Amino acid sequence: MIVKKNILIVIVSLFCLSGFAQEVKPDKQNKQVVTDTEPSFPKGDKELYQFVLYNLNYSEESKRKYIEGEVTLSFDVKADSTVSNMVLISGVGYGIDDEVKKLIGNLKFIPGVQNGFPIKMNTMYSFPIKAH
Repeated sequence: MIVKKNILIVIVSLFCLSGFAQEVKPDKQNKQVVTDTEPSFPKGDKELYQFVLYNLNYSEESKRKYIEGEVTLSFDVKADSTVSNMVLISGVGYGIDDEVKKLIGNLKFIPGVQNGFPIKMNTMYSFPIKAH
């Protein structure tokens, strides 16, 4: 069972969406310029996927039917690190979509940065689902 979870974590890591890292470049006048960044999970995408994997409560019906697929969510990360305007892009049903939304809605993310200031920015994640 542990081996299966580790394999699943590796597979999930391959599918995770990665944000752009903040990059500092000197400009023509040798001043430090901070480029814009996308919102991200503080501990990294791998930890986000593991959090969902280990904390998702599957319904008995979804387990009986061995439901598999992806739950894709689009949401805004506000400047204060909270999540808002969550939209289900695609799901698997059986209450799993709502469970993923509930888990993500309670998390804090690193907000996107534009011109050196945190701003509200939209992001999207797809979470693999395997109810067994």
